[in-house]
Amino acid sequence: MAEAIHPDRAAIEADQLEQLRSLLAELFPANRFYTQKLQAAGVTFDIASLADFSARFPFTTKPELVTDQRGQPPFGTNLTYPLDRYTRFHQTSGTSGTPLRWLDTPESWDGMIESWTEVFRAADVCVGARVMFAFSFGPFLGFWLAFESAARLGCLCLPGGGLGSAARLRVMRDNRANVLCCTPTYAIRLAEVATEEKIDLRALGVKAIIVAGEPGGSIPATRAKLEALWPGARVFDHHGMTEVGPVTFQCPAQPGVLHVIEAAYFAEVIDPASGKPAASGELVLTTVGRTGSPLLRYRTGDLVKLFPQPATRNPSPPPPCTCGRHDLALAGGIIGRVDDMIIVRGVNIYPTAVEEILRGFGEVAEYRVHVISAQALTEMRVEIEPVAGCPDAEALIAAVGQAFETAFALRVPVAAAVGALPRFEMKARRWVVA
Repeated sequence: MAEAIHPDRAAIEADQLEQLRSLLAELFPANRFYTQKLQAAGVTFDIASLADFSARFPFTTKPELVTDQRGQPPFGTNLTYPLDRYTRFHQTSGTSGTPLRWLDTPESWDGMIESWTEVFRAADVCVGARVMFAFSFGPFLGFWLAFESAARLGCLCLPGGGLGSAARLRVMRDNRANVLCCTPTYAIRLAEVATEEKIDLRALGVKAIIVAGEPGGSIPATRAKLEALWPGARVFDHHGMTEVGPVTFQCPAQPGVLHVIEAAYFAEVIDPASGKPAASGELVLTTVGRTGSPLLRYRTGDLVKLFPQPATRNPSPPPPCTCGRHDLALAGGIIGRVDDMIIVRGVNIYPTAVEEILRGFGEVAEYRVHVISAQALTEMRVEIEPVAGCPDAEALIAAVGQAFETAFALRVPVAAAVGALPRFEMKARRWVVA
């Protein structure tokens, strides 16, 4: 395979500026949402530079979009073309509020397929690969993009929609699947079912597991657990959102580092409180190529940390990543969500930090976290389900409790679950807030 040639920072930013200017020219006055929003803010659509764009243009937030769709149902006014130009419908999961409906034109869809193809290329998935899509196909954007991207790439695509876990494993075995696409949680569940069904995962021959939907793929302990459960497979993380599309792919040379697909996005990182540029903070995205249903400076709510620090936009750009790419890189993937952090007795705790601890224990099959708020105080307790045949559940509980105390300087109550905890195919819902 010929060595890939990656554009440098200057070329990336010049292309982003050109795409952004073309996008803005298309939006005014056709796109009612942004025409009204920017005129109300006194912002003209001409931009001198990327820095000028960041300095003058307001953020877009999810509540704005929800309000727009409620006021102009069902799709709102963030549409640049007449409805008959749109051929794709998707919507968000609604796990953090009202679902958003999203439409795409064939042109926007093709651009996002190319972005998902970058995810496959980074994972060394190429013509002839046999890819199992172990999820039920619903209205979420990522499933369809991944499937169509793999088909265009020349892969044999194995759909798992409508099948149970055991049936999916048999499809993988019978058709010699060597790539698996699913959530990190579901990859763990499939390994459990393989043990129950006496299916040897080593003999299955899976070489790559591409995970999304949760931050587990960039959590070292979760990644290590997955690679131990699936011998011979390498885990590749990826993240995206229905309203923006596929955003990142795992660096081929550095697990735990995600590259932003900057051919499709102008990305910023801001302090969530002040809105000012920051080396660690909230990821803000502008979809420079999704003209039919664009987002300008969209506050994703995802917390990230630039890699390497400080930020790449300075007078002396850093050297390329060890993989040869100059694209923006995020250390540790998606660290958390702006609205996910809880404060327990003065300590900031993110779900990713809890998962890192629990996945470090091979004898923990599944877990659930209870957050209880009473009299202005927030407390947390954890249920764990030991693996079948765990020799000493009480010792495991004590060890997990000690790990929490070491990490957070807090005593976190830990108990064994009564019965089996829920398993999840889609995004796991392990946190119960009361």
